[in-house]
Amino acid sequence: MIGTGYLAHRLPDRVLERDNWLLRPRRFERGGRFYERWFAVRRWKDLLPEGGGAFRGGRSKSRLFGHDRAGLEAYARETRRAELAHWMAVVPTPLFALWNPAWLMPFMVAFAVVVNAPCIVVVRYNRLRIGRLLSSRRSAPGAR
Repeated sequence: MIGTGYLAHRLPDRVLERDNWLLRPRRFERGGRFYERWFAVRRWKDLLPEGGGAFRGGRSKSRLFGHDRAGLEAYARETRRAELAHWMAVVPTPLFALWNPAWLMPFMVAFAVVVNAPCIVVVRYNRLRIGRLLSSRRSAPGAR
């Protein structure tokens, strides 16, 4: 996981400016409301560890980077980075079957999901909320 975190940390910001096919909001998420209703994410999201500042030059997502458009967009970019890091940690799990006993694989898959899924939920939820905020500012009278 440290390796995928470092790889995500090294991604250029320009790669993370927009949602790609994996990161794009889905209709069922309803701007994050899905995670509020079905996962009660607001109750536990602050209990997860924050690793954004683990590498030199990294940014912690425990607080917004600013309430202006630039700060909100930078925060959204860092949530994309975090989500990619957690997906990159899950995806190679089946490769571990090559050198581990078969009976161990269900435990390894469960571990990958239990460790990474809550983090993915939280960063998606936060990015969707930021997206709602940015959209409402765009549609507000006099918004730029």
